[in-house]
Amino acid sequence: MLRIESIAFICREIEETARKSEMYLQNLISSRIKDLQELKTVCDRCLNSQRWSGNVSLMILDAAFTSVGVNYFQVVVAKVKAFEAEFVKTGRISSLSCLAHFDYKEAFHIWKNSRSWNVVKEIAKYFSELSNNDKESLRTWAKNSSLADWKNDPIGKIKGVGLVTYQYLRMMGGIDTVMPDKVVKKVINEILTKAGKMTVYDDMEFIREVETLANKTGYRPIELCFMAWFTENSEKIEQMP
Repeated sequence: MLRIESIAFICREIEETARKSEMYLQNLISSRIKDLQELKTVCDRCLNSQRWSGNVSLMILDAAFTSVGVNYFQVVVAKVKAFEAEFVKTGRISSLSCLAHFDYKEAFHIWKNSRSWNVVKEIAKYFSELSNNDKESLRTWAKNSSLADWKNDPIGKIKGVGLVTYQYLRMMGGIDTVMPDKVVKKVINEILTKAGKMTVYDDMEFIREVETLANKTGYRPIELCFMAWFTENSEKIEQMP
């Protein structure tokens, strides 16, 4: 009888410890998100394919340039804005079809990475063949895309497109998920460690972990993703294009 009571006591202790850990985890995330007043708006805009004022060509540039690993606000945003000013606002690039046939050497003074430009052109080419409506093409692809089979996806097969770029495009196409880039992993794993949970580094496992975490805490995966982006740059959230 005593042994049964001891086991029951241990079980209750384990359950209580787990409950406290979950509450602490919730508080850790909530405390970070409450300081990001524009987070929901930024996430909604992304899921509605309204990044860069709804210009899909610029979203593709954003995703391709971001994959290089440079500072997002200091480098990527500045370079995409420069391209927008010189080629989009002047009417040179008015659609994905234009972007697919663009001679990127004309924009080498803005961005010199040929791999990025090849990624841009291949993505633009594929999307432009899906529909005459750029946003519809992006959202149709995203809706039919798969995380599990991403390497066999037409976009995933493009040389230079990794899982981070793939996930980023899916998010801008309306899929509520997360991209496993180094910043997001760093912040989320710091939170998991503080809550006494195991860190996760494998990309696919990390995505699933964040989606599970979102479900437990009541936030959307995309909110946890962008929360991580803005944790150390909360003042930059208003600059998110």
